[in-house]
Amino acid sequence: MDLTANGRGLPAEATAPITVRPWLPAAILFAASMTFAVGSTWDIQWHTDVGPDTFFTLPHLFIYASAAVAGFTGLTVILITTAAGRAGRRVDGELGGPGIGVFGRTFTAPLGYMVAALGAASFLLYGLWDLWWHSLYGFDAIIDSPPHIGLFLSSTVISVGTVIVFAAARAHRWGRVGALFALAHLATSSTVTALAVQRLSVGSVRWTVAVTAFMVILLMVVGAGFERWGATVTAVFASGIQGVFWWFAPWAARTYADFVGLPMREHIRGIPATPALIPFCLIPVGIVIDVLLRRADARARLLPVLAGALGGAIIGGFNPVQQIIIYDAHLPRATVIVATTVAAAVLGALAGYLGRPFGEMLRLAAPSEKVSA
Repeated sequence: MDLTANGRGLPAEATAPITVRPWLPAAILFAASMTFAVGSTWDIQWHTDVGPDTFFTLPHLFIYASAAVAGFTGLTVILITTAAGRAGRRVDGELGGPGIGVFGRTFTAPLGYMVAALGAASFLLYGLWDLWWHSLYGFDAIIDSPPHIGLFLSSTVISVGTVIVFAAARAHRWGRVGALFALAHLATSSTVTALAVQRLSVGSVRWTVAVTAFMVILLMVVGAGFERWGATVTAVFASGIQGVFWWFAPWAARTYADFVGLPMREHIRGIPATPALIPFCLIPVGIVIDVLLRRADARARLLPVLAGALGGAIIGGFNPVQQIIIYDAHLPRATVIVATTVAAAVLGALAGYLGRPFGEMLRLAAPSEKVSA
């Protein structure tokens, strides 16, 4: 690690801090993530309510603009910190986390912005693949095409970088709230990534539900390890995002279709496609996780596993009820319900096992001490 990132090892007269306010690039990076959420939710609803689309649409503009903003923000911060390190000036660890030497000490990159920049670069590559896909087939017929899954995974990497950036400022309220809100955004967007396994047919398990349980619980347990009652707060934020997009998605699709003069599909019900993938029971699951982990310590290693398993069972068992509420669907066979609930519980236990140390690692992104100028 490049020690010039936080000023350690430098003479006192050479550690005058740079004047970048950590909250400003963090806010821009978070705005980029939410721009992707708006564009992707809008685009998926368009596929559901209107039909296939071409590459050059307004929702796609939001999607690719989000990666561009994230990439330029990460690159700008990396160049600023690199210049500061070479000039012998201190870079506060609250600006994106600990500094990492890239290509030796050619660049000094704060961890959070480095991750976000790598996600943006990957997004660009998958975007070129998506452009080729459109030029080859003319339009998108399905949402879970290979380039789309790659785009969502790249956006996930950007969002992980955003979480680290806010976690580095944990000493401030905006840092703690921003980290949990970024985790909530990750939880809601991960439900789309789970569509990558919807064609998997192994047993009677509905794998999208089980994988959704894994991702959501992993992020909520991370929140619990990062902050007191973090799982519940993350769940509340995620439910709030779900509520906003529940209204926004059908409205945006219909308004844009009217604007470009395209008809809506016949007999559409106006069900918000992306928000419907998010479990309705996030807040009870968050409370269960926080209550069980409230007194957990190094000796209680099984509590995160138990919390994750219970949360997964709740998500898996409640899913048929959610399908009935949203789609007026019929109750699936008992074997499907049991198999899905068991699979979600097993993956939830794994998420609990992984999530707690990830949450503790997230706390380490914040500087442990202030370095005086």
